[in-house]
Amino acid sequence: MSLDPAVTLVVPCFNEAARLDVEAFAAALDRVSRLRLVFVDDGSTDQTADRLEAFRAASPDRVRVMRLAANRGKAEAVRQGVLAAFEEGAPIAGYWDADLATPLSELPALAATFAQAPEVEIVLGSRVRLLGRDIQRSVARHYTGRVFATLASIILRLAVYDTQCGAKLFRTTAAVRAAFERPFETRWTFDVELLARFKAAARRDGGPPPVARLREVPLSQWREVPGSKLGLADAPAIALDLYRIWRRR
Repeated sequence: MSLDPAVTLVVPCFNEAARLDVEAFAAALDRVSRLRLVFVDDGSTDQTADRLEAFRAASPDRVRVMRLAANRGKAEAVRQGVLAAFEEGAPIAGYWDADLATPLSELPALAATFAQAPEVEIVLGSRVRLLGRDIQRSVARHYTGRVFATLASIILRLAVYDTQCGAKLFRTTAAVRAAFERPFETRWTFDVELLARFKAAARRDGGPPPVARLREVPLSQWREVPGSKLGLADAPAIALDLYRIWRRR
């Protein structure tokens, strides 16, 4: 299977040695042509760097490893990786969670949206529980997520269902570049801040309205993977992040 246009996926990694499914990433490279991977090691202290380097050595033309000297958080790891993809001339860049909660088999459907809708600049994977879809998520996280998504939708003034799914793709445009230009001010909710930045940039450039340039694609499969670095104890910080975004927008 070939992607059209080509896609560069950024995979942020922090202490992922025990969970990193290198075989699944290798299978995706074998199965999907015109796919490149950029792994960003966010200052890991386990064996993540060694595993990534061994994988890169096996596919040096299609795999790149970036290493941040110290842990900067997922938001900055993603930003650095996406900027690197832009600099390398990727027509489509994106980011994907290292735990593969969203399997890489979902990538072609998300990428196809750009060919089907030339006006679209951002495609978001969306964890919608529908008949015929295999979305495995705990009840507590599902309803907590729905509360968060409702607040995010109000803040953004966009009818977005799922801002936090770790599978997103971006067409390399001026408005998208502007969204990644500066370090994010929020740590846990940078996905919401990213959409807010893109919306502001899209309003300024005189093109189609921002809502026409965004598209959510319901995933066929998604599974909750144990070991999430985000828990209920982080709720106050998340609420503060959302407040900062609301205040600035």
